[in-house]
Amino acid sequence: MGAGAKPRRPSLSARARGVFGENEAARWYVLHGYEVVSRNWRCPQGEIDLIVSAPGVVVFCEVKARASAEFGGPQAAVDWRKQRQLRRLAALWLADHRPGVAEVRFDVVAVTGARVEVIEAAF
Repeated sequence: MGAGAKPRRPSLSARARGVFGENEAARWYVLHGYEVVSRNWRCPQGEIDLIVSAPGVVVFCEVKARASAEFGGPQAAVDWRKQRQLRRLAALWLADHRPGVAEVRFDVVAVTGARVEVIEAAF
């Protein structure tokens, strides 16, 4: 992005798809025995889409939703930069909430159309 360029805002349909994807991800985790701790947790450094927990584990989830896999699966959008950002945000959340858990995990939830794929311990 050049100097003075405004960041691109997602279209209404892309935002709706993102909300749908986050809802489906939360639903999957609840059906698999997790508790939703936070959705769209924000701080000045960024946002975590979904934080869930089960006994002894807190899971930080990046949710990516796409209408189709025509240009690659949604999980491909979670590159090393996004992973680094999520790790930093998780450290901030953990420092603030101090849940005292034994395990921290980073998952990626890829929603393509209506298909939900949860990649546990993605990075």
